Amino acid sequence: MTQWIKRLAFIALVLPMAMCQAQTDEYQAGMHYEVLPQVIRTANPNKIEVNEVFSYTCGHCFNFEEVLHPWSEKLAADVDFQRTPAVWQPALEPYARAYYSASMLKVLDKVHVPIFEAIHVKRESVRTEQDFATIFEAQGVDLAKFTKAYNSFGMTSMVTQAKARVRGYRVQGTPEVIVNGKYRISSRNAGGFEGMLKVAEFLIEKERAAAAK
Repeated sequence: MTQWIKRLAFIALVLPMAMCQAQTDEYQAGMHYEVLPQVIRTANPNKIEVNEVFSYTCGHCFNFEEVLHPWSEKLAADVDFQRTPAVWQPALEPYARAYYSASMLKVLDKVHVPIFEAIHVKRESVRTEQDFATIFEAQGVDLAKFTKAYNSFGMTSMVTQAKARVRGYRVQGTPEVIVNGKYRISSRNAGGFEGMLKVAEFLIEKERAAAAK
């Protein structure tokens, strides 16, 4: 009887430790996410950054938006959600300019999804400044303000910085999620879109715990 009591006491001591270890190892570097060889500077060093690398021409990014948007809306106050348009080649630069124009004019909530829908649902040809101007204007954005933002000097700088971030992130495709400039998550490693967000949540907690030490 005494022996059984000792065994039960041992199990009661070890089981919580084992459960904690299982939670710690739920997602592993090299399997569910990649650790970047060099930390990339974030927009706000006082917050944990979640940065989606996307492209308007990417159908997977359009589909990801359906689960990403409601998730991003519920992020805690210490998390900073950002996006970086991928510019793999010169032909993609107009899409980056459109995204940053919307950001500068504070109309992302009006035009972000309509740009996706124009390309992937309506199957429209969206490639040039004029194509984007039509979409912005249809959403009530002043055409002169759009044109000024799209061609501004600051715009060129933002596109250049986006290219540099994508190189630093070592992005292999879109969409991918970068957490705090340190970790890269892809749907391939995480097991789909929902998996990407679960891994992101795990890494957010990891960064939060590290900051608290």
